[in-house]
Amino acid sequence: MHPFRWVPADGGRHATADVRLAGAYATGETIVALCARKVTVAKSTEVAWLWPTCAECNSEAHALAESGAER
Repeated sequence: MHPFRWVPADGGRHATADVRLAGAYATGETIVALCARKVTVAKSTEVAWLWPTCAECNSEAHALAESGAER
């Protein structure tokens, strides 16, 4: 299991290492993405998962996955 999760937010797919208590992040919740932006979680729909992936989050997520460690 990776130390991050992908989340639809602000019109794109962002990754976050923010801790979630149970289940998914709530729609409207503000999280800090791996790109260091504060983004607002959107409703998780099939279409939302087709939104463009944030390039900075993708780069950070790959680095975390490869290192197996949290940043």
